[in-house]
Amino acid sequence: MGGAFLRRPSPAYRAAGRRALRVTIAAAAGFYVLLYGFDSAVGATYALFGAIAMAGLSHLPGSGRQRARLLLDVVPVCWVLITLGTYLSVRTWSAVVGMLVVGFALAFMAVGGPRFAGAATGLQLMYILPSFPPYDPGSLGERLAGATFGLVLLIIGEVTLFPEPAALPYSERAARAADGAARCADRLRSAPYALSEAMRRTARVLSTELRSSRVPEAERPAGAGVRPRALAHTGLATRTLLGRLAALPPPPTGAGPPGEAGTGAGAAAGDMGRDGRARASEVPEAGGGPDPLRAVADVATETAARLRDATPDVRAHARLLRVREALTAAEDTSPAAQRRNAALLEVADAALAMSTAADIAVRGRAAVPPAHGRFWYARMRAPGLWWRRLSGHVGGRSVFFQNAVRISLALAAARLIAGIDTLPHGFWVLLATLTLTRTTVRETRRTERIALTGTLVGALVAAAVLALVGTDIEVYAVALPPLMLVTFTLGPVKGVGWAQALFTVVVALVFAQLAPATWQLAEFRLLDVLTGSAIGAVFGLMAWPRGAHDELRRSVAVLLRIAAEIVVATTAQIAAGGRRVPVVTAPGHRSLQHALVMAESAYAQYQSEPKGQVLPPVGQDWQAALIAGHHTLWGADRLLVPPEPVVVPPLGREPAESLIRAGDRVAAGMLLTSARMDPSGDTGETPVPLPIPTASATFADDPPGATRAYYATVSWLASLTTDLVRLAGDTDADTSPDTDHTDADADHTDGGPDTDHTDTDHTDVDHTDGGADTGDTDGGADTHAYGDKH
Repeated sequence: MGGAFLRRPSPAYRAAGRRALRVTIAAAAGFYVLLYGFDSAVGATYALFGAIAMAGLSHLPGSGRQRARLLLDVVPVCWVLITLGTYLSVRTWSAVVGMLVVGFALAFMAVGGPRFAGAATGLQLMYILPSFPPYDPGSLGERLAGATFGLVLLIIGEVTLFPEPAALPYSERAARAADGAARCADRLRSAPYALSEAMRRTARVLSTELRSSRVPEAERPAGAGVRPRALAHTGLATRTLLGRLAALPPPPTGAGPPGEAGTGAGAAAGDMGRDGRARASEVPEAGGGPDPLRAVADVATETAARLRDATPDVRAHARLLRVREALTAAEDTSPAAQRRNAALLEVADAALAMSTAADIAVRGRAAVPPAHGRFWYARMRAPGLWWRRLSGHVGGRSVFFQNAVRISLALAAARLIAGIDTLPHGFWVLLATLTLTRTTVRETRRTERIALTGTLVGALVAAAVLALVGTDIEVYAVALPPLMLVTFTLGPVKGVGWAQALFTVVVALVFAQLAPATWQLAEFRLLDVLTGSAIGAVFGLMAWPRGAHDELRRSVAVLLRIAAEIVVATTAQIAAGGRRVPVVTAPGHRSLQHALVMAESAYAQYQSEPKGQVLPPVGQDWQAALIAGHHTLWGADRLLVPPEPVVVPPLGREPAESLIRAGDRVAAGMLLTSARMDPSGDTGETPVPLPIPTASATFADDPPGATRAYYATVSWLASLTTDLVRLAGDTDADTSPDTDHTDADADHTDGGPDTDHTDTDHTDVDHTDGGADTGDTDGGADTHAYGDKH
């Protein structure tokens, strides 16, 4: 029995306890100093609720220092919100309009990444607090001073109390993965021209560590600026490179890659240790021919040094460009040699994208990116980039827009009802609406049932305490800090019922110190929570009641229809040949990219919602649909957008016919799957087996006279065929080693602090050079929930 009491608390309790201690010290200290030291009830209220709003009811990511920096940035925003709330609250209509506009803006800011999503709830409360009596603009100074004092105490607590160790920066993760890619490239330069199982496992680990769901929220490059975009692009390109290297076919029998004779040092580096790889630039070439893998290894080493703020040898990038040109100009040989050549070109492209993105991530707009569509963001200023991010989600098809509309309408209605009926402590009505509304009616109903039960229990306890203690303020003052500590420790771990019960008693003790209170205060609390939860349920029923389910099906259907059009158009252009120029993007790129943004954000929310009775079609693999979209996006750009103007000869009759037939089959599979998914159509839920052959069956024969363009396009169509087989429900389908499965992660999708959530992958779709084809050799990818209308 005694051993049970000596067990260490779980990590969840320890983390919640540290957080609760910081909140309690900041909130209680600010409250007591201003209330009893300066006799300022207004300032004390704002100091207490300011600390609780930004730390107790919000989820700010990062270590203590990172949260402190975020809070410093938030303080001026809090001043603006408190000022607006104070002046707009004097009339009900202005308060309602302000709640509608401000509520939408703060909820919609979640598209900016985890820092914005984490702060949104606290900022909502900072605006809600001054929107209720007393309507006294003359007390604005006290309100601002109180909130500032509470936030300053919280900032000090974040830095000094139980500071967490800093997480590994994303740039260092990318640098380590680049080092691993360099060692892989060295190993592939010599027989047996394949990675050992140990190297493959290490490559999988390095690639997995770059997935957004594996990166602490504060370290994710999720911002809309140039450097965060480029850093995310670097990680995706590095993962692509690792996957391409793992899948690189060996050279044809009897032929070795250039420089093979001089790669003994690289062959010995089978364990991928940090010091186990000889620098490729120090290994002499054999035969004097270009060695693509040596150039790739040098570029990867250079990229890792650049990400670590070292001074790299910048000649490696230019050398790989020359090697790539030589590969492009190589004469057509046997089919096996052409497949190897096409694979080496993909490796070189991934390495060049990684190097360029890393340069932009380190130097920002001072870098000189190529005039290629992948790096369209490098020359844009922050306002333009943010406009793209926001405008991409303005519309009823974006789940972020849906959530912002839902919560803003609910808050405005709650403010209207509280203002017309003059509900006592109407602040609690909006607080309940904000924290209990979910993205589906079913989950909102379940959450509110638990929350109301907890509130009822808390109200009974609070009423008993108020009736027994009466006006003995000293008892309330002594009991408040330990109760707050228990509330913010148990609430996040035990769930919304415990949180509501304990918080009800906390607010009773707070208001009993501000003014004489009776047991009826607990009654008002229960009434307000009931009113707020009812409003949230009504608007949850009216505004997109099924959450992301229908939106996901609709957006994936649109995605596959656009992808099918691009497949047909691309194969036709490859077959016909003609002049190619380095345009920004291939035809259809922007439409497909926007469709991917909508589908991935809907998938992120869908994964955070309880499925209930609404299930996806049997065997449905949503990730495979997103992967197919990314493969289409990347492949069309790579095939049709050259780095320099070039004239491509048309394919011969047999290769052209074979290629067009393969493209038509892939497009037909996409269209059939799209029709089955679209909720607005009349296709049955049960999937019909699709006549999609496997990739090996589709491209088994090589037509005579096939050129390099044919094999490059075949490789692309083969990956799409694999995606469609998996999408049709065939779990035994072949998977390429760089195929990704989107993570089931989502975060703060409705802006409520009690929202059930895990980590959202806040990576921009527009960063990808290879889309979901990011080289994740363990078959995992991330939901790029935050994207732009490019």
